[in-house]
Amino acid sequence: MSESVIDQIRSRLASLAPSVLELEDDSALHAGHAGARSGGGHYRLTIVAAAFAGKNTVARHRMIYAALDDMMRKDIHALAIQARSPEES
Repeated sequence: MSESVIDQIRSRLASLAPSVLELEDDSALHAGHAGARSGGGHYRLTIVAAAFAGKNTVARHRMIYAALDDMMRKDIHALAIQARSPEES
């Protein structure tokens, strides 16, 4: 059995050593939306990691996109991100 998209996202984000990783699949809320037809899902991510300390929002999002790499082009259509350092949570 192949790994689910949620499991793949969790596995790839493990490289950021998060202390909190909450991931929800919101794809069903977007049924009929043009992006939903492409096969990519809609996800909501809350992640807390020491790796984000001292980084601005754009840098944090880039770190997440880098970890997810090709999934952002095929498996993920939309990703709502809340990324914080432990000091901010």
